[in-house]
Amino acid sequence: MTMQSLLSELSRAHFPKAPATPAQVEAFESRVGWRLDPDLRAFYLHCDGAELFRPRPEANYRILSLAEIQRARVAMRGRDDDSGGAASWYTLVYCQDSDYVLLDAARQLDGRYPLFDAWHETYPLQVRQIAASFSEFLERALASNDHFFWLDDEEHPIPGSTRPRDG
Repeated sequence: MTMQSLLSELSRAHFPKAPATPAQVEAFESRVGWRLDPDLRAFYLHCDGAELFRPRPEANYRILSLAEIQRARVAMRGRDDDSGGAASWYTLVYCQDSDYVLLDAARQLDGRYPLFDAWHETYPLQVRQIAASFSEFLERALASNDHFFWLDDEEHPIPGSTRPRDG
């Protein structure tokens, strides 16, 4: 699906927030020191965050607003030092129970940031790539019927995980 098709589906059947302004995008990029990739820029100019399937507080997938995105080590460990994970990992999606989907701002694949599962019990020692881009993530999430699609991936189980994490 194209990003525009994904955004249309998001608006039709989910819970998007009002769009971010170009000035808000610019302020965000200045604050974090990296630029949104084309998928993320399209998303945030369409809506500044969203819940999929259910509104807050029950949403399994809550795509954070620009103002809520922060270094994962601060969000998940409460400290901004290397013991809390890489400085380039940022929260993007809140998945309940202090679990997040992260992006790595230091890496791009085909001009897009890869996304990673960050389970609070094993973070930062174990993170696992779950999508090569935000558009891939959004497409799989929208098709997931409100389940964490990457937990069904038996080919790449999360090390140490013995319990399902979807709600």
